Amino acid sequence: MPDSFAPDAPDTQGVLDALDDPDCRTIIERIDGPMTATEISDACDIPLSTTYKKLALLTETGLLDRRARPRADGRHVARFVLAFGEVRIGLDETRSVNAVVDRWERSPADRPSDPWSEAGEET
Repeated sequence: MPDSFAPDAPDTQGVLDALDDPDCRTIIERIDGPMTATEISDACDIPLSTTYKKLALLTETGLLDRRARPRADGRHVARFVLAFGEVRIGLDETRSVNAVVDRWERSPADRPSDPWSEAGEET
């Protein structure tokens, strides 16, 4: 796991919705290193169609990262990893509720070198 965090201010309601969802919390608790949607579905005992919806929510809120790796046949497989170490909910100076997600900093090796590398993925 990375050693440092990068603070991020995501959509507060999205983070709260994801953390309020029992399936999303189960995914967060059981994800163990880079895992495909199928592996996550099996580990969490959640139907694959539901898993895809929850992975989309977790990725959109910045709680998971989606990574693409090429396969021998030239296609890509998506793997998901935890992207945070801490979520803080608090009030800002206007007394509005906000969320701050301390995301793991991605090393250059973890960033896609090709902007199209995430296209055409499958589990």
